[in-house]
Amino acid sequence: MAVFGPKSRYRSATLVTATDRRGRSVVALTPVIPPAERMLGEHLRREGQRLDHLSARYLDDPEGYWRLAELNDAMSPDALAQARTVKIPTRR
Repeated sequence: MAVFGPKSRYRSATLVTATDRRGRSVVALTPVIPPAERMLGEHLRREGQRLDHLSARYLDDPEGYWRLAELNDAMSPDALAQARTVKIPTRR
């Protein structure tokens, strides 16, 4: 069973169990509505800077890189790999 931390985007998700066509029990998460983010500013990236480094610096949470992806309308953090500027959300 999955346990999500208080800063996780999935903290409000519910685990549901269903049976598939083969009769197997499958556990899934309910969809999560992303929290509204306010922009603090933009960061001009230097070579080698990763999103976990930026989220540690600005958000005090190295695992908060998903918030950067959300604010920048990226489907995944990897989609921001080549971005020169990254919008930074405010701390919570």
